[in-house]
Amino acid sequence: MTAHPLKLDHLVIAARTLEEGAQFVAAKFGIETAPGGAHPLMGTHNRLLNLWGGAYLEVIAVDPAAAPREAPRARLFALDDPAMHERLANGPQLVHWVARVDRPKSLSRWREQYPERIAPVVAMSRGGNTWSLTVPDDGAFPACGDAGHGVLPSLIPWDTPRHPGDALPESGILLRSLTGFHPNADAVAEQLAWLGASHLMRVEPTAGAPVIVAEFELPDGSTLTLGEAAETAEAARVAQQDAGKRRRAKGSKTADAPAEPELPFSTDTTD
Repeated sequence: MTAHPLKLDHLVIAARTLEEGAQFVAAKFGIETAPGGAHPLMGTHNRLLNLWGGAYLEVIAVDPAAAPREAPRARLFALDDPAMHERLANGPQLVHWVARVDRPKSLSRWREQYPERIAPVVAMSRGGNTWSLTVPDDGAFPACGDAGHGVLPSLIPWDTPRHPGDALPESGILLRSLTGFHPNADAVAEQLAWLGASHLMRVEPTAGAPVIVAEFELPDGSTLTLGEAAETAEAARVAQQDAGKRRRAKGSKTADAPAEPELPFSTDTTD
């Protein structure tokens, strides 16, 4: 429905503590995260890592030093949910992603027009940065019908002229692909198309829990796959491809007919 395709803004890694999340990212990527700041409204704080092309990786956790909030609300990204606490007990996880809505698009107006598709819009700040973010009232991940669970993105327009990713030290890390696995993959794909974000994520069906998996290229040319149960998700994808090949081979007229070629997939995160 957007006039222009959305852009990848950032990926979200949730952790029980910010220190634990920062150590996780440093161990995976071999690069330290940069200080972010506190989100007074949400009682959270973060650290950041630059990604090539203007996006970034966010490590977020509940801020134990946050001042008491006059009107406490559920923290974003399901950080108050007991199920998320149980999930993070196994370590920090890639749980979500955020897509950028460039000005002059009014996100609040968009929400008023399509409340069933766009979550409530919350004004937020961190240091000198201000922005709006789609955050359901219960703090859960944005959803559309049966689709959501962190696979559909939150939406963000920045009020400040300089994007936070531009102020971060260069890391040389490239996001090669972003894949969402969801039991209702068709509904996820339909909502992404409506948002103008189909080019940012490949969507695959799964019989398991919804997850997102990101593949990165590191400065030394090696690749890194990040995401909860990433190996399981990738194995399921390969199994589905193999099953499709077997069905095509069985239906062919000759037993030795070659399988249809697989098309390469690429994700444009920078428009």
